[in-house]
Amino acid sequence: MNGRITHGGGIAAAVAIHGGRIEDWLDLSTGINPCPPALPDIPARAWHRLPDQELELAAREAAQRYYGSGDRLPLPVPGTQSVIQLLPRLVPAGGRVAILSPTYGEYRRVFELAGFTVDAISDLDEVTERHALVVVVNPNNPDGRAFHPQQLAPLIEQLGRQGGYLVVDEAFGDATPEITIAATDDPHVIVFRSFGKFFGLAGIRLGFVIAGKPIAERMADWLGPWAVSGPALTLATHLLSSDVEPIHARIAERWNGLYQVLSRAGLEIAGAAGLLTLVQHERAAELHEHLCRHHILTRRFDYRSDWLRFGLAPDMAGDARLAEALDRFSR
Repeated sequence: MNGRITHGGGIAAAVAIHGGRIEDWLDLSTGINPCPPALPDIPARAWHRLPDQELELAAREAAQRYYGSGDRLPLPVPGTQSVIQLLPRLVPAGGRVAILSPTYGEYRRVFELAGFTVDAISDLDEVTERHALVVVVNPNNPDGRAFHPQQLAPLIEQLGRQGGYLVVDEAFGDATPEITIAATDDPHVIVFRSFGKFFGLAGIRLGFVIAGKPIAERMADWLGPWAVSGPALTLATHLLSSDVEPIHARIAERWNGLYQVLSRAGLEIAGAAGLLTLVQHERAAELHEHLCRHHILTRRFDYRSDWLRFGLAPDMAGDARLAEALDRFSR
């Protein structure tokens, strides 16, 4: 898997094929909150000056409270993709990597590009003493599969004995705080959190790494100085310290709207994780193309021709537009 992966959000490419204007498309191809909160005023100095320790520390402390990470100060990073690229540096030469699959494809791509053998495992009990690093996306993208902390505990203990690492990607974890392991103090556990998905601000490219101090410091050194912009840190400090219940309520309302549309269309829901819903359909490829002709973009998967992933529409009008297009497909 050395080629580039096609992700959701490729509106420009869809427009090139199916026409229309980008702003007129309904993008359901990503797992991003389509209803972001109002943005605060950002002081001019956040734009004018390099981000200093004051801004970074404020964002880290806000993230510490929000994620419940105990004594660990989350490290702000320019999107979790940036630190996925760094993970091969943690694996010794000749080490094997296990990735609970199917899942976000960049993990496998990055490790294979670095020359490591990757085992795509379907269950946690497939991890062996040969594995120096294990990746679990929790809840999983795209099928919403989730593990509670007690289910991960034996794996953490096993990796501790053999000196390996468990990377838990909680990019979609805001909606399910009961399954987070951000509070663990085990030095073999590394947690990734995405800021942009839940808050609907993916464009600022911000994430957090929750890990023991040695790992966090190594990643900070690898990223180099001023890795995250002042405006991004300022936004994080404000929003992570704000009342997020209205955001949760809005996402729940939007997911319910999507669920109703998909159910009424007779589509089989194979999994969900708040901001995304997976549909299984024998004609998924045809359905994807049909929706594209109606300027509605969904997410296809090259490894499962019967899967189609739907994100959330921003409002009831978007739900109605999707419902009408699905009705035309079923005729």
